[in-house]
Amino acid sequence: MTRSIRLALVLSAALPSLALASSWNIDPAHSSSNFTVRHLVVSKVRGTFGKTTGAVALDDKDVTKSSVDATIDVTTISTGIGDRDNHLKSPDFFDAAKYPTITFKSTKVEQAGTDELKVTGNLTMKGVTKPVVLHVEGPSAAVTGMQGEQRRGVSATTKISRKEFGLSWSKTIEAGPVVGDEVDIQLDLELVKADAAKEAKK
Repeated sequence: MTRSIRLALVLSAALPSLALASSWNIDPAHSSSNFTVRHLVVSKVRGTFGKTTGAVALDDKDVTKSSVDATIDVTTISTGIGDRDNHLKSPDFFDAAKYPTITFKSTKVEQAGTDELKVTGNLTMKGVTKPVVLHVEGPSAAVTGMQGEQRRGVSATTKISRKEFGLSWSKTIEAGPVVGDEVDIQLDLELVKADAAKEAKK
């Protein structure tokens, strides 16, 4: 058997597995990044970031070969109270003028159960990078959108210490801190297959 024939056979055998890997873009118009933090120990304040973008590589045959690269626009933060949002954008918290984005880049993807993943990666916020683990539901099966594009959904949750990322402002009253340290984060993302993303209406 000639070398060229052997090479052709190897490539043809590899193509089916390569075809199972696909690229998807986060649709910012149908995705949200939300957070919850304790206020005065007795209640919870919820907020959202209005723009999340990025790319996801999905390998349905071997999920461990998948990856995530996401960016959150800090300037789009909203808690429903303008003065509070401005304070959150200030140097006391996110310092949005200097650090306008939060990023997450995966380093490891593991199967954690039926339709569940454990995604480890580096979260960078206010110039500080630390490893975090996302507990993921999905991705869902693909559906066809209104423009013929392929879409999938995924949800993820995690908890972080805001002080570890330099968001250390708070005051203390008799009951405890005005702003809690632990922050619950929830991501609800809609993904558009990359080769059709530019055709999709947002």
